[in-house]
Amino acid sequence: MAQSFNQYYQHIRQQQKREGLLWSGAILLVYLYSGHIAEFDWLVIWHGIPHFFDYIAEILPILHWQNLFADGHTKGSLAYWGYRLHIQIPLLGQTIAVAIAATLFSSILAAIAAFPSANNTNTHRGCRYILRTVAAFCRTMPELAWAVMFVMAFGIGPIPGFFALALHTFGAQTKLFYESVEVASDKPVRGLRALGATRIERMRYGLWPQVAPTFYSYTFMRLEINFRQSTILGLVGAGGIGQELMTSIKLDHFDQVSMVLLQIILVVSILDFLSGKIRTYILQGGQHV
Repeated sequence: MAQSFNQYYQHIRQQQKREGLLWSGAILLVYLYSGHIAEFDWLVIWHGIPHFFDYIAEILPILHWQNLFADGHTKGSLAYWGYRLHIQIPLLGQTIAVAIAATLFSSILAAIAAFPSANNTNTHRGCRYILRTVAAFCRTMPELAWAVMFVMAFGIGPIPGFFALALHTFGAQTKLFYESVEVASDKPVRGLRALGATRIERMRYGLWPQVAPTFYSYTFMRLEINFRQSTILGLVGAGGIGQELMTSIKLDHFDQVSMVLLQIILVVSILDFLSGKIRTYILQGGQHV
């Protein structure tokens, strides 16, 4: 008995190794072929590595220690480096506001649409297909494409950025949310069904407590993504700090490029820290974190 089990185990192990090697070889071939089609060239990378930090070196501000804390008219001072902060900070606030508004609006809609989009909620097949199709269309269009369309319709400003982020976020969040609903345990749902609960009640009390932590995590993660995307959307006229970044790049104001990038890095870091704290606070039921 033990010998037959050992033979069976060795046979399965060998089969798994063969399949693993076959899949690894196939993936390697696809990878190499993709590199060939994309004209990937190691020589280009080798010659380009020494110049990788050239642009970073160019945008670094010229600061002089003896003038570091002088007024804004003295070159080499911090004040001279940040002479446009009174313009950039309101634009940065506008970018943050657009990212938060788009994330909250689209995530709430996605959370509502996720339950009828899932396969395990007994939703009508046609309704589920329509919701999934709309979500797929919204996330298939890049944010930049949406932004260009809305800039053409509404003009330059934060409104195109809001709609572009909201539509793409709705599509992406809906997919993530309904996939989370589909992998939730159906035992609470069956228990509620046996007690005569309605479909809405089964979703509310059987599925929502299971998927709520995942929904919150995806929402906070999406907020960070949307802030970074909103800076990119500013490059096509969707307002915010991205528009200031594009202007600085076009006018070769390299010191202001570094100032804007520094502000973006700081805000992303703060958002990452705060979102982690808020997520932990919510998931622990308001306990001290």
